[in-house]
Amino acid sequence: MDQIRIGLIGCGGMMNAHANRLVALPQVKITALVDTSEGQIKNIKTRFPVLQGCTEFADYRQMLKAGITDAVVISSPHTAHFDQIMDSLNAGQHVCCEKPMVCTIKHAHEVVKKVDDAKKVFLLSYQRHFSGGFRYIKRLISQGLLGDVHFVQALQCQDWLRGTKGAWRQSKALSGGGQLNDSGSHLVDIVLWVTGLQVESVAAYADNFGTEVDINSALSLKFTNGAQGNISVIGNCPGWWEDLTFVGSKGAIYSRNGKITHVNAETHETTEVTHTPDVGDPDRNFVNAILDREEVQSPALCGLRVIELTEAAWKSAEQKGLPVLVPRVQV
Repeated sequence: MDQIRIGLIGCGGMMNAHANRLVALPQVKITALVDTSEGQIKNIKTRFPVLQGCTEFADYRQMLKAGITDAVVISSPHTAHFDQIMDSLNAGQHVCCEKPMVCTIKHAHEVVKKVDDAKKVFLLSYQRHFSGGFRYIKRLISQGLLGDVHFVQALQCQDWLRGTKGAWRQSKALSGGGQLNDSGSHLVDIVLWVTGLQVESVAAYADNFGTEVDINSALSLKFTNGAQGNISVIGNCPGWWEDLTFVGSKGAIYSRNGKITHVNAETHETTEVTHTPDVGDPDRNFVNAILDREEVQSPALCGLRVIELTEAAWKSAEQKGLPVLVPRVQV
């Protein structure tokens, strides 16, 4: 394949970041733009003049029928992802999808199976998998330098309540859930990805602050290896702050708003990690995977694991914090 023809489904918000990376790749030609809003298509064409010649569609299904794409990038409201993923794979397209992959465990299992059956590249856009810092943490844990993981803490603070007011993210019919399912999806994913741990049960509380969706969520976790953990996603906080802790039998790792510190439990030697270069981005990995140059770094299975925990947390919050087992089917 000399050049990959890509269609963009959903041209607002995050699609601008995808377009910015894709137009820089010589192996890519963006041929189609899909959005129910003509204004969003106009905006992305204005920002990226190279897209002026793209064919416009209001319905992604018409684009799939047109036969002018080999792959699609999906950045639409969350509850639209499932149908768009499945229809695109059925049409023989490679698929890159923004998080969350889907909004129910049932749909996640269907996507995982469809990806396997279709034999097409599927990549979930969890950009943290390409972050040098998180890859460093994952490497330390996988190499046993932290020993057995005993405790995990993850906190994400964001001005999400005010920032998404009046937008589709606070409409449950479109978002499928609140901040836990939105930017919180990145936090849940990275905890599971870097540790390799499996969650056995979760006890959760949530506050919607009068909206349709969760704004603040507090999760207490029990992992299958006996470890404990907390995940807090705070959506009514001024500014941005993120804080993660991983404690094991041989040491601890602290990530404070991106600054990483590793402490050896035996020697008490402290290592400050100041520069950990990234290793690409989701769009470059997607294209290289299609060209059979790289393996997908954030597969559909990651989306399944995230929604397993997320859906269990929602159920626990509905039951006023009663623990809920996290369903996990081997795939």
